[in-house]
Amino acid sequence: MPLTLDVHTTDGKTAGTVELDAEVFEAPINVPVMHQVVVAQMAAARRGTSKTKTRAEVRGGGSKPWRQKGTGRARHGSIRSPQWSGGGVAHGPNGRENHTKRVPKKLKRIALRSALSDRAATGAVAVVEALEFEAPRTKDAIAFLDALELADRRVLLVLDSWDDAIVKSFRNLDGVHLLRVDQLNTYDVLCSDVVVFEQAALGRVGSGRPTDHESDEEVAQS
Repeated sequence: MPLTLDVHTTDGKTAGTVELDAEVFEAPINVPVMHQVVVAQMAAARRGTSKTKTRAEVRGGGSKPWRQKGTGRARHGSIRSPQWSGGGVAHGPNGRENHTKRVPKKLKRIALRSALSDRAATGAVAVVEALEFEAPRTKDAIAFLDALELADRRVLLVLDSWDDAIVKSFRNLDGVHLLRVDQLNTYDVLCSDVVVFEQAALGRVGSGRPTDHESDEEVAQS
């Protein structure tokens, strides 16, 4: 039996119901695949700018610290060798590391459906009819969260399309993260306590397609 949710208005009232796609919101929860995809997402976000100096880059060490024989000490040619304190680092990061991990698209889809199914199974999915703010006002955004009783929770708000008034109204709220539906991903779903969808976005979950009124250039810039 499909999962049915109430559709809320911005003031918290009920404006009907909607059936969630069982293929997306009632899929088997695959924890290993979610873990693999989240690790890959976090790896892709790494800048890879860590850098250590090799013995060739450390300043000093131009002369032999002591003569080769007769001192009773080990032979050394430079105080910038890796075994010396203050010397170069052997096999350290060079600032050009690529930490990205390849994940097949099929696994990404499975992971996203698993994450959404987990949220739906625990009642952590909500649907709003449409978000419309006349002007950017954080006060209106707070009133919306209060109406849905989400003020103290981490909310992932999934929009059908970008709207400047909506984005600017929510951007000062630390507990709210906004995504367009074609940007929906496993990591952000799992980091949130509640996922709130615009009703128009539900039909495009997992499709990766922009809305009809959005150009490919706008999608690339977002």
